[in-house]
Amino acid sequence: MLKSELRSFHAVAQHSGFSAASKVLNVSQPTLSSQVKALEQRYSVELFARLGRKVQLTAAGKELFEITSRLNQAETDAENLLDSFRGLHKGSLNIAAVGPFHATNMIVAFKSRHPSIEVGVRFGNSQRCFERIISLEADVGIIAEVPTDARVEVEPYSQHNVVVFVNSEHPFFSRESISLDELDGQPVVRREEGSTTRSAIEEELNRKGINIHPVLELGSREAIWKAVEQGLGIGFVADFEFVPHANLRAIPINDAQVKTGYYLAYLKERKHSRLIRSFAEIAIETVAS
Repeated sequence: MLKSELRSFHAVAQHSGFSAASKVLNVSQPTLSSQVKALEQRYSVELFARLGRKVQLTAAGKELFEITSRLNQAETDAENLLDSFRGLHKGSLNIAAVGPFHATNMIVAFKSRHPSIEVGVRFGNSQRCFERIISLEADVGIIAEVPTDARVEVEPYSQHNVVVFVNSEHPFFSRESISLDELDGQPVVRREEGSTTRSAIEEELNRKGINIHPVLELGSREAIWKAVEQGLGIGFVADFEFVPHANLRAIPINDAQVKTGYYLAYLKERKHSRLIRSFAEIAIETVAS
């Protein structure tokens, strides 16, 4: 069996070095080095490119790391399954979410039923969240756009309109709604590539031949709101995500239905995980109520 060698390889790859991996596994660095070296020599393959104290995965190492990641996750799933027969009293759930708005309510509801389960959340745009699901960094994604991928199971749970928001000095501030044509030439503070809100509004604008003027690209909603408040341009946001603010106002678009859909996503090979299934059921129940 290659279990110890593969475990050592996986730890070094995951933690980007022998020193960090040895601390995590609580074994000596020479022991790790010898196990990885034995693996390389046995199969005449180079798994790491060694640059001084730094290591970098080779092409073969990257492929093996994908496999050991699945093995590691399968072992965790097996432990969680066995624990689940006693009730969900142990385990951890890692979530990738596009924002705190839906995720917070879902997690609160889940923790109220399963307080012993550790929950970790990492935020990012839909593209980054999807990548975390594929790479097994996240068990479940709460995301706004899911690329077609045979490996991933998705469950839609809500849909929302995209709205414009402006600061108190902008001419739109006193309006009840605006038309899409009125956005022509407007300075826009927008999210980075991979943002579903950005993709949805820009697709509709391009379809209608309307040209906005991007002035700044930022990587978080909070940064966008601050830039809009400072008068750098207008912004776009899903209606449920807009937080009331004295100097900002959300304005609906009255002649177009620009929507974003929201989904739970997880690997199909893990769809029978009791932990994932439990979270998905509670999450959808929470949104419905």
